[in-house]
Amino acid sequence: MTLIDWIVLGLFCLGLVAVIVWVVRKKEETTSDYFLAGRDATWIAIGASIFASNIGSEHLVGLAGTGASSGMAMAHWEIHAWVILILGWLFVPFYARSGVFTMPEFLEKRYNSGSRSVLSIISLVTYVLTKVAVTVYAGGVVFKEVFGIESIFGIDFFWISAVGLVLLTGIYTVLGGMKAVLATSVIQTPVLLIGSIVILIMGLIKLGGWNELMEICRAVPVNEYGDSMTSLVRSAKDTEFPWTGVLFGSAIIGFWYWCTDQYIVQRVLSGRDQKQSRRGTIFGSYLKLTPVFIFLIPGMIAFALNQKGLMELTNSDAAFPALITELLPIGFKGIVVGGILAALMSSLSSLFNSSATLFTVDFYKKFKPDATERRLVLVGRIATAVVVVLGVLWIPVMRGLGNVLYQYLQEVQSMLAPGIAAVFLLGILSKRTTPAAGLTGLITGFTLGMLKLGFKVFEEAIPPGSFWSRLFVETNVYHYEVALFILVVLVMIVVSSFTEKKDAESIRGLYLRSASPEQKAITRASWNNWDLFNSAIVIAVVILFYAYFW
Repeated sequence: MTLIDWIVLGLFCLGLVAVIVWVVRKKEETTSDYFLAGRDATWIAIGASIFASNIGSEHLVGLAGTGASSGMAMAHWEIHAWVILILGWLFVPFYARSGVFTMPEFLEKRYNSGSRSVLSIISLVTYVLTKVAVTVYAGGVVFKEVFGIESIFGIDFFWISAVGLVLLTGIYTVLGGMKAVLATSVIQTPVLLIGSIVILIMGLIKLGGWNELMEICRAVPVNEYGDSMTSLVRSAKDTEFPWTGVLFGSAIIGFWYWCTDQYIVQRVLSGRDQKQSRRGTIFGSYLKLTPVFIFLIPGMIAFALNQKGLMELTNSDAAFPALITELLPIGFKGIVVGGILAALMSSLSSLFNSSATLFTVDFYKKFKPDATERRLVLVGRIATAVVVVLGVLWIPVMRGLGNVLYQYLQEVQSMLAPGIAAVFLLGILSKRTTPAAGLTGLITGFTLGMLKLGFKVFEEAIPPGSFWSRLFVETNVYHYEVALFILVVLVMIVVSSFTEKKDAESIRGLYLRSASPEQKAITRASWNNWDLFNSAIVIAVVILFYAYFW
């Protein structure tokens, strides 16, 4: 980093601080203000926050690294713009009518309090142990690589950057709440996009163009069935990414993540009305078309440059930091580092705020229903601070187990998704889905998912070829995920046949074809042909992408 790069990075940080101070000075007297930005967010803030919250270490390190090691295989997860449209068009009306703060709260209204508690616990534990942990770990690794600093005052720079990232993000999230998350996302998103696009262009120029990239990567086989690094849809016999598991498995993960996870949906809940929330998802879906091109393909570029001897790539996860170090001209490196800082901070702030919302609304308010709004906001700030502290305490564990945890991150998500996705989907599709079925579905999906992960962790102690090994270890994780989703759906259908349904009037507006004429009118007035046109463009781009890389 040159002096000019440091100046550019400093100016970006000053701009960020100015926005945070401006937001913090606004009074936040109610839980709606603190957790949902007063439910007054516009589509630009919602869409930018959806995108900025999504772009974390799994993109800056993992996605680029996967591009360098296996090519287009993980692109299925990154072309999920169409799933964000499902959030906007199908789920926004239900969430808006329910008036909820959290996804577990929605499950309580649709099913029962047991479902709410189970989902809250699952969400909080996984946020701290996976998303916060991996983001913090990767942040320390990336900044140490990019800055090229080994230590300061005898302290490993990894610790300085990782702890600093958590504390700085935690401070503005505690003080500013959801408004700080949304406001900073509006600044962070364009910086991240500009910096990453520069890397893509510079990489292609140095390599010799798009055709050169495709030629090099097509020549690299990834299995014995004729697939190469450019193959998006691979043989059903591929051990890692069979199309039979990946196409459907990635869709299940996408549905859970984009349509039902508090981490993402909280941005939509903060919308001024259904129109702003839906248009926010449409804007977010446009932005979601970019990660394949600004992270995964640069990873493939790093691999191709290494193949041609134009750049040294020590390992695949160093692909994105290596491109920054090797390719960027003076000044732009500061912009890109600012973009990386923005992405990591945005992901962390969203996690902190979502975790605080879950704890305050689903636990504290439930046991202290008479608590004042001011008291709830205070508890929310304390809960955020606790999550920040847990994030710092988890760093030493991540330093020792980071690579292992990162390797299993996608598998953790694929095991969490089936049960939660099935419960939400059946809940809104039919009034016949009973409260007992909802609770049973959550417990069944979580138990069998964690069982698979447990066997995977201790696979060395399990005899190869045994029944348990074939079922829980040797089965492809995405095939297992699809089978688990189908199993949970069947279990819920069976349980619903033998248990009491919830009174239809108590869940009016929370399932298909149950909205009142007034509710239908509000939803119909919230969209027009412009929304349909832009949604169609997003879907068309997704189809063209699959057609090109098929």
